[in-house]
Formats: sequence, structure tokens, C-alpha cells
Amino acid sequence: MTYTDSSGRAYTVDASIGESVMAAAVKNGVPGIVAECGGNCSCATCHVYVGADFAQRVGGPGDMEEDLLDMAVSERRDTSRLSCQIRVTEELDGLTVEIPPEQP
Repeated sequence: MTYTDSSGRAYTVDASIGESVMAAAVKNGVPGIVAECGGNCSCATCHVYVGADFAQRVGGPGDMEEDLLDMAVSERRDTSRLSCQIRVTEELDGLTVEIPPEQP
């Protein structure tokens, strides 16, 4: 999976099936994924923009996630998700996400 920061720098990491996109970022030292709540869907500090090629496979946010995304500091897009709520699956192999310039 590849994370791209707001300056265009890419960070490619290996993630385990079942692991969250947020956990893979934190474990591999990807900057910009703050993850204050540790993956409990309560802070929005792991906001990402899912790559267009993967948006349909990842799916949309649930109700609680929707509320948190509405409070995110960076612009909300159609592909905005909290990375703590995206679980790595085989069909997400090669997933790309963009990290917004600011987290709440």
C-alpha cells in the first residue's frame, strides 16, 4: 500500500491482511497519520483520501465515521475515509491513499 503526503512524497509499506490502514501507517512510521485515539473511530486524526481506483472497493464511511469526517480540519472529499476504519484485504492489494495536509 502507498501513502502520499501533501507534498507528493510517497511511502510504500507492506500491510497484513486484517490490519487497519491506520495501524500499517503507524507501524511503519508514515508521517501525517496522527491516530490519537488508537483506532477507536473517535478523533479523525487518521483522515485519508482513498485513491480513485480503490474507492468503490473500500466503500463509504459508516454513520459515526461520517460525523467525524464532518469535523476534519482538511477538506472533505468524496473519497475521504478514516484510515482506522479501513481493513486491509487481498482485494485492496496496492491500495493508494493521500494524507491531507492537516489533521484535527
